[in-house]
Amino acid sequence: MAVTTPASGAVQQFDLEPSHLRDRTYATRQRQRLIDVSALIAFMIVTLYVLPSALVAPQLSTAGRPALLLGLLLTLVWGLNKLHPQLAMRGPQPIRWAVAVWLVTLLLSYAAGQARGLTEIEANSTDLSMLYYLVFCGIVLICADGVPTRRRLDDLVRVLVWSGAVVAIIALVQALLEFDLTQYIRLPGFEFHHDLIGFEQRAGFERIASTTGHYIELSAVMAITLPFAIHVARFGEHRLMRQLATIAGLLIAITIPMTLSRTGILAALVMGVTMLPAWSWRVRFNLMVVAFGLTAVAIVGRPGFMGTVQSLFTDWSEDNSIQGRTSRYEIVFDFFEQRPWLGRGPGTFVPDLYLILDNQWLGVLVSNGLVGVAGLAAIHLTAIWLAGTTIRRSSVPADKHLAACLLTAQVIAVVGAGTFDSFAFSTFATTVAICTGFTGALWRLVHHSRQVRSTGARLGDPWRPPRPAAAGPAPVSPAPPPMA
Repeated sequence: MAVTTPASGAVQQFDLEPSHLRDRTYATRQRQRLIDVSALIAFMIVTLYVLPSALVAPQLSTAGRPALLLGLLLTLVWGLNKLHPQLAMRGPQPIRWAVAVWLVTLLLSYAAGQARGLTEIEANSTDLSMLYYLVFCGIVLICADGVPTRRRLDDLVRVLVWSGAVVAIIALVQALLEFDLTQYIRLPGFEFHHDLIGFEQRAGFERIASTTGHYIELSAVMAITLPFAIHVARFGEHRLMRQLATIAGLLIAITIPMTLSRTGILAALVMGVTMLPAWSWRVRFNLMVVAFGLTAVAIVGRPGFMGTVQSLFTDWSEDNSIQGRTSRYEIVFDFFEQRPWLGRGPGTFVPDLYLILDNQWLGVLVSNGLVGVAGLAAIHLTAIWLAGTTIRRSSVPADKHLAACLLTAQVIAVVGAGTFDSFAFSTFATTVAICTGFTGALWRLVHHSRQVRSTGARLGDPWRPPRPAAAGPAPVSPAPPPMA
């Protein structure tokens, strides 16, 4: 059930509940601010998608992307809030425990790498990797704890969809006009850390990367974004929003096969299979008609294109990339047997010194050992469990569908990590972190316990020290009346 107001659009009933700050003190969660945590998250999403991945602050290498700098800022905001007596989120949040477990495994692996002795290149790489992991965890936590209301979560989902549509438009311009817009997208004070990836020929067709760092990354990011576009197209607040989301979904769906990437097509298939239980038969039929329509357009508009896509999965025995990946497995397991538990150290398996794995799970196995693999799996499994719990618990179709989208993002991340070095590409890795945090936020915001879904305070709420206790028995503070 939703209450609609002309000024703020659809407001969930639970959003009207006040936050319990301390004894006899409550605060509204509906007060509007020009800048809050949700606004910073939205700005981070826009910069992550719209700005080229090679655009960085000078002297900061790949860690200097504007989106990653904002992610580091949000990590500091979350940490400072935990030290503040009022701003800290005190309610239960399983994502926090999963992040804590993974951080412990990373620190153990980092210590093991330092004890082993590192070359200068390995030492620099492991420090940079730990910074990346810290930002990843901070984004997960701030997205899980910093979104104050269900409506604000919907706002952020729409920002993700619109930003994904912009990426798709740039990609389609690259594919149809063979013109790279990304070389003209700049920010004052920032510079390109390396040459843009440009175009690559595969079977006579141009591969495209848009603003991401690689063709594979673009396809995987679009596959994760697609179910959220479908979500907004189904549950948008008004007809125009639903129509725009439909157009955005079509653009995103078209972009995936145009990258000519196995990872993206596999991720799209995983998306369809995972989301299938969340769709009614009418939605399934409509999406199937759209899929057949897009296929027909591709066959007529780009002769030979569908045959090229099919060859990605039928000519494996003659594909050099497939043969190259499988030939490395024996070398990888030789390194793994040397240090099976804690690995060689995060980020120390440098491609310039060793080899390119094109498999994130194998990379974690070699760098962080079995303990590190378990820690990373804990993040994904916790998010999947929270999304599944939300699907079972909620009776609101929009909540159930959004939870299914977030669950699908985790499945794509798990499967996709087996096909490329997913954490080496910051757009994809940050998107996974955002979706993981959103899963924790949705679980909290639709929780059956009022104390869980309305606990904590928003950044910017005024803080006053607690009143001194009066003499005699401590008074009992009555809870506010339940919402109608």
